[in-house]
Amino acid sequence: MSQSKNNELWRKNLKVLSIAVFIAGIAFSEVMPFLSLYIDTLGTFTHQELNFWSGFVFSGVYFVSAVVSPWWGKLADKKGRKLMILRASLGMAIVLAAMGLVTNVWQLFFLRMTQGFFAGFVSNSNALIATETPKEKSGQALGTMTSAFTAGNLLGPFVGGALASAFSYRVTFLITGGLLLIAFFLSLFFVHEDDFKPITEQKLENTRGVISALRSPILVFGLMLTTLIIQAANNSINPIVSLYVRQLMHNQGNIVFVSGIIAALPGIATFLAASRFGAWGDRIGTHKIIIGGFIGATILFFLTAFVQNTWQLGILRFLVGFTDACLFPQVQTLLTKNSPVQVTGRIFSWNQSAMYIGNIVGPLLGSTIAGISSYSMVFIVTAVIVVANLILFRFNVIKNLN
Repeated sequence: MSQSKNNELWRKNLKVLSIAVFIAGIAFSEVMPFLSLYIDTLGTFTHQELNFWSGFVFSGVYFVSAVVSPWWGKLADKKGRKLMILRASLGMAIVLAAMGLVTNVWQLFFLRMTQGFFAGFVSNSNALIATETPKEKSGQALGTMTSAFTAGNLLGPFVGGALASAFSYRVTFLITGGLLLIAFFLSLFFVHEDDFKPITEQKLENTRGVISALRSPILVFGLMLTTLIIQAANNSINPIVSLYVRQLMHNQGNIVFVSGIIAALPGIATFLAASRFGAWGDRIGTHKIIIGGFIGATILFFLTAFVQNTWQLGILRFLVGFTDACLFPQVQTLLTKNSPVQVTGRIFSWNQSAMYIGNIVGPLLGSTIAGISSYSMVFIVTAVIVVANLILFRFNVIKNLN
């Protein structure tokens, strides 16, 4: 393939998949505002039972995804990333739509687990972009992908709340399935993976072979641990943001509306900044952007513990979005630059599993700390976690970069 044609192809793939992952981000998160309320319509539950089922149904998808993602990643390296993108988007379109037809909570739980089984749309989209994009442009490209998904993921609750208010919970699930079907057709007709070369070396068939193919396994697995801690830190805040808003507003005013705005602010900042930080990292060093993100996040989380009103909280949460743009997409960029193309699918799927584990650990950590101490303490502990991640990155990852 000529250089000009290759240059045109990766840019086209980037544009299409950025739109697709933005749509997927909305679809994945738009059911979150009313999932517990939907569960409550599926039976007669005590307060304790409703909390149990809400946590169970919410977490099930992440447990399954963390387990199956490496398997899908191996298949992506053998059969192609586009095929895995189509498999994930079509499978989840059917599953999400089916959630609107359930008659009891067990059926919903089974479908949430099945959703986890079909996971991999975003990780395989990132892997395809990482392998098709020139290395010197990978930071900017992956920053664009992550900002698109993050923006969709954090805007989704607004869309879901509006749809549920205008229609019903069940219709919203059907619309969500339709959104993922749009992502499927975009990928089917407009994404091309012309340069894919399937695994031919027998040694790369197993995990040991993949590890031996890495220039620095310690670096790669250190980055995955960094991903896990980033996700845990970010998600430790999620269970208590609306409760913190209620406390700051003294239980007066439209708490749900204000909470929704504050929840969306980091996504807006990330959407604006991730691609720019990625391009900057390509020029000055991706690791420097990550260190800046850790330092900024530590300061902002610590300050958030002492806010006196929702305006202060909103400003700090907006600024946190810029530090998010310095972290997760840049870690993926380092993984791209330090992994052989033949095993990119598995490396990205392992990193996705680390992210899912962080998604599980973070909310449990945040709600536990809030229960035994205070909302402010959640932000202080989160700041300490970020500092620990900075130390890990500085003395483990950077050491192996050099």
